[in-house]
Amino acid sequence: MAFESLTEKLSATFKKLRGKGRLSEADVKEAMKEIKMALLEADVNFKVVKNFVATVSQRAVGADVMESLTPGQMIVKIVNEELTALMGGGDSKLNISSAPPTVVMLVGLQGAGKTTNGAKLAGLMKKQGKRPLLAACDVYRPAAIQQLEVVGSQLDIPVFQMGQTDPVDIARAAIEHAKKHGNDLVFLDTAGRLHVDEALMDELRNIKSAVNPTEILLVVDAMIGQDAVTAAKAFDDALDITGVMLTKLDGDARGGAALSIRAVTGKPIKFAGIGEKLDNVEVFHPDRMASRILGMGDVLSLIEKAEQNLDAKKAAEQMERLRKNKFTLADFYDQLVQLKSMGSMQDIASMLPGMGGKKLDLNVDEKQLARVEAIIQSMTPYERENPSVLNSSRKKRIAAGSGTQVVDVNRLLKQFESIQLLTKQFADPKRSRGLLNKFKGMGLPF
Repeated sequence: MAFESLTEKLSATFKKLRGKGRLSEADVKEAMKEIKMALLEADVNFKVVKNFVATVSQRAVGADVMESLTPGQMIVKIVNEELTALMGGGDSKLNISSAPPTVVMLVGLQGAGKTTNGAKLAGLMKKQGKRPLLAACDVYRPAAIQQLEVVGSQLDIPVFQMGQTDPVDIARAAIEHAKKHGNDLVFLDTAGRLHVDEALMDELRNIKSAVNPTEILLVVDAMIGQDAVTAAKAFDDALDITGVMLTKLDGDARGGAALSIRAVTGKPIKFAGIGEKLDNVEVFHPDRMASRILGMGDVLSLIEKAEQNLDAKKAAEQMERLRKNKFTLADFYDQLVQLKSMGSMQDIASMLPGMGGKKLDLNVDEKQLARVEAIIQSMTPYERENPSVLNSSRKKRIAAGSGTQVVDVNRLLKQFESIQLLTKQFADPKRSRGLLNKFKGMGLPF
């Protein structure tokens, strides 16, 4: 996850301040020096770092320690507030036109991920009850139109295209198509270049002039660091963008772009791409991102992720089956699929308070989870409901079908028997005390 190194360095700085009764100027100066170096190493714009450190220093020098707070916590509070302000303060939603369709023009350098992330954003809007249309206005990059059609098909979102003709005409025609077919959102996937050039900007200005978009979103790859900030300023100067969508925030980017773009351009980061899957997109929350940077977790996003991916009705049914000791491998598989839909265990754990930014030493083997899923998928529905029927020949067939060994099948069955035993004991209030300790040493894949 982005900011991992920054989080570790800031946490180390705050740790040094613990135990002090009052913050002296020397304490603050030393802490600010370390914070400054951490931000610069995270590829944050130098001027942004300079102003940030000055503001935090001014607030921190001589500040009385609040009741029940240590000086270290006071510094964390101040830094948290200033990081939030640096990234925009509050959430910035997509502007919706009072006269449909709302036109969102997606711009950016080639390779930033406009096509895929524009489709992701359209998918997010569809979940919110909108009827989006994707328009293929990139007529230069090979297979750009085909790529948009593929992701549109996967998300069940219509794609408007006219082949390799004038992008301005395509944009105009797409909006007319949307009006006739009841699409209230149009996403214009425009062309990019490897570098900003005048020919690209002229084309984008012509499209803007022709369709008067409600939003001009700049799609920026967080992995390119300060180049992202330079590109953002160039596009803003030419087009007066309305917001930014950061992509690849799930990668090992140092994160400087997220902390610099708002300060340099004055335009908000509205959305973030957080993975390769087509539903890996979320609204950018400056306060939550600041909390994650400081290792304070992001419980609200974790709850939202669970609400979006977990089936509450199915979970209630499975709890009832657990209570009645009727939990089967089919139920176990359903829970595994729902858990995987929330992302990797590392990503989920990084949202917990106190866990962000650390190299988590969790007993999580993602490959083992995949093997468990493959084994269960290789069983027949009857075998999932009645694992006791799995004899030697059945186990060999399942192992062959899942690309595993019989020993792997036996291990899963043994683990499942242990889970069934524990759930049966938990159902008995007299025997449930202390049973959690029995989970240790089972070698479960989660």
